[in-house]
Amino acid sequence: MAAVTRAAYEVAAKMADDLWNYCDPRSCNLPLATNPLHLAAILGVYLYFVLSLGPRLMKNRPPFELRTIMLVYNGVQVVWCGYLFYECIRLAWGWKYSYICEPLSMEMEPYDFEVARTVWLYFILKIVDLLDTVFMVLRKNHRQISFLHVYHHSGMVFCIWMGTKAFPGGHHTFLGFINCFVHCLLYGYYFLSLYNPKIKVAWWKKYITVVQIVQFAMNVAHESLPLLMPNCEVNKVISGALVIQNLFMFVLFTDFYLKNYSDKAIARKTAAVAKES
Repeated sequence: MAAVTRAAYEVAAKMADDLWNYCDPRSCNLPLATNPLHLAAILGVYLYFVLSLGPRLMKNRPPFELRTIMLVYNGVQVVWCGYLFYECIRLAWGWKYSYICEPLSMEMEPYDFEVARTVWLYFILKIVDLLDTVFMVLRKNHRQISFLHVYHHSGMVFCIWMGTKAFPGGHHTFLGFINCFVHCLLYGYYFLSLYNPKIKVAWWKKYITVVQIVQFAMNVAHESLPLLMPNCEVNKVISGALVIQNLFMFVLFTDFYLKNYSDKAIARKTAAVAKES
């Protein structure tokens, strides 16, 4: 049994090493897409600032308002996500890709480079998303800087970097396709809530979290399909990893929803407000 476990570990380690060192020729020349040191630097600076340096710098300072900056930021996010969602439909998920099994094309046609560029633009967007936490630090919204938030943002940068580097197209891009739609809603809400603070108490706020939960469920189902189809040539190691990752996010977001929007959570908040008044 120990020999079988060790052999399985060695096979998995070799596959991970091959994947780490491999670079798709259609994305090798794109900025930040291949060198792991660049990725490590970005995530290292991000984690150090939001978990250590930023809170220390802001400790004895009043919070920044940043209203204008964040209005522009959220507006850019909506436009950027909307553009990528449109590109996903135009290039792939609207007509060409199979939702059941879509192996990565190995062609070197202009179309394939265009798909790789779109995946890369999504990767850059995930780096830009890190500013969400930076703004929270500068506004001293420490309650929002949860494990879920930091893990989700940093994990997405790493996952999409790997996708850009080794799988710039194919089955796994469904994750980004759905995520761009969800983020159009999310950042649209943020924009409106800043533009008109009364929208912060809108009844549909909690349903954005519901949409996010549905997103992870869809990703689990979509990435499970290649695992159930022996003849599907989609990389099953990546599909398995994405199933586990999205299951984890599904659990975390569901827990967040129950803690903040369930009947019990609402009753607790109402009781706390009544007690304070």
